[in-house]
Amino acid sequence: MLFYDFEVFKYDWLVVVLDMNEKKQHVIINNKEELEALYQANKNDIWVGFNSNYYDQYILKGILCGFDPKRINDFIIIKGQPGWKFSSLLRNVPLNNYDVMLNLDKGLKWFEGSMGNNIKESGVPFDIDRKLTQEEIDETVKYCIHDVEQTVEVFLQRKEEFNGRLELVKLACKGRPLDLSLISKTKPQLTAIILDAHRQGDRNDEFDIDFPDTNQVKKYKDVLDWYSNPDNRCYFRHVPGKKKPEKNQYSVMVAGCPHTFAWGGVHGALEKYSGEGYFLMMDVASLYPSLMIRYNLHSRNIVDPQKFVDIYHERLELKKKKDPLQAVLKIVLNSTYGVLKDKNNDLYDPLMSNKVCVYGQILLLDLIEHIEPYAQLIQSNTDGILIKMPDGQDEDEWFNKIDDIAYEWEQRTGLTLEFDEYRKVFQKDVNNYIIVAPDGHVKSKGAYVKKLSNLDYGDFPIVNHALVEYMTKGVPVENFINRCDDLKEFQMVTKITNKYSTILHGDEPIKEKCIRVFASTKETDAGVKKVSIRTGKPEKIASSPEHCFIFNEDMADVRCPSYLDKQWYVDMANKRLEDFGVM
Repeated sequence: MLFYDFEVFKYDWLVVVLDMNEKKQHVIINNKEELEALYQANKNDIWVGFNSNYYDQYILKGILCGFDPKRINDFIIIKGQPGWKFSSLLRNVPLNNYDVMLNLDKGLKWFEGSMGNNIKESGVPFDIDRKLTQEEIDETVKYCIHDVEQTVEVFLQRKEEFNGRLELVKLACKGRPLDLSLISKTKPQLTAIILDAHRQGDRNDEFDIDFPDTNQVKKYKDVLDWYSNPDNRCYFRHVPGKKKPEKNQYSVMVAGCPHTFAWGGVHGALEKYSGEGYFLMMDVASLYPSLMIRYNLHSRNIVDPQKFVDIYHERLELKKKKDPLQAVLKIVLNSTYGVLKDKNNDLYDPLMSNKVCVYGQILLLDLIEHIEPYAQLIQSNTDGILIKMPDGQDEDEWFNKIDDIAYEWEQRTGLTLEFDEYRKVFQKDVNNYIIVAPDGHVKSKGAYVKKLSNLDYGDFPIVNHALVEYMTKGVPVENFINRCDDLKEFQMVTKITNKYSTILHGDEPIKEKCIRVFASTKETDAGVKKVSIRTGKPEKIASSPEHCFIFNEDMADVRCPSYLDKQWYVDMANKRLEDFGVM
């Protein structure tokens, strides 16, 4: 396995390659022959980069084909074109490329900042209009080596992602020799190969939906009427007086909770709710795959639908045996629904996507309607509901009643419910909550309270931890924040996109595009802004303190300075607690 990263200038290019098998580092500068030799010696191995699916692999292939890498760089970066369109000759250079970057990632520098690593950048501009000096090359190499090492670190943090992708490749090649070139494909693309799906022409029946014949919705039949209305069979609608179309959805009160039904799932919740008592989370097991099988809603592009059914049952057997392969089969099952509206995937079948979604919403509404007389609905979200037992009732008697309703619903719909008990709930809205189990186990969702990883540690982690400690253990936020002396806990990592040219600290331009900021008690410490390329005007960086200092160096063992404004973080935590309705 080789990790690599290219840097391209007008008259120079270089690549750093870390060969993990041979434990060697290669630095190649403007030398096509040396790159060719390294490629030939390792072309059957896996090459790993960050954003390499989009950029680095095409620079490598282009150089080997004899193209000027600056032309390819500008084609991708300036013109915004996909690299594969540059020349058909690039296809003649096979490469087993694995990209560590995932769709929603904020960039390698943001990850470096999140992990507490040095995020200083090279001072050598990429638009320099001459050959680089030896000093500039040395500096560029230094920072390129750093980025490759950071790519290795991100890869190790996401090792399970790679292992899962490799297992999918093995499934896709089942019965044939292993084709490592498939490692560059996404999970949904591999899923289409595994299920032997073949893209059909447009069927023009995207909204020809119906309803499950097993549903018994009566009280909330207006929801079915909304879906039945031909005027609502669109994803967006134009509203008079507004420039942009709005998402087409139906808002209604269901069991005392405001709900929204649309073409992507149902959401409902009591906002700013907190309470203690006996709560029951009722989740539908593998909702979308189960709907596809029970109601024949799989993609019509799958040659043999039984293959999907077999994978579903094989996964259940492996799960019972605690075989880790079950997680790989789960990816196949869950990816299938997610790409039904992806025009570039062979599983593309938007009608089945809409039917799966609507069937799930209607049957969940059915369950709520039957439970409503016996419980308080706290939230519903796509594949499950959270309910609370009324005060003063016997827990066993109440549970048995709910269990009877659930059993009848399961027998009728062909779906399976899974129960979890909780004793405390803190809920901002349907997408932000903390629930506490009888044994103290915590389940959380949402940016404010989610469990943080090393790759997701750049948005005021101290505030996140303070909220969880307060809501689960009653620790006052000011106590928790004030006794912390690890500066990394207070960091906000922010990175500007290509819509902005520069970050300003006060009036001073910062050479980095990604910075780490902290609230400061010093009045002389200015705030941070980003300069719009379109208008040339500075804009405040969202959520940043009015007074802050920047620290882009390694955060290991860095203690809080006396001028860190801890009260600023306490105020933020209290504001977020108000959003949860607990202050």
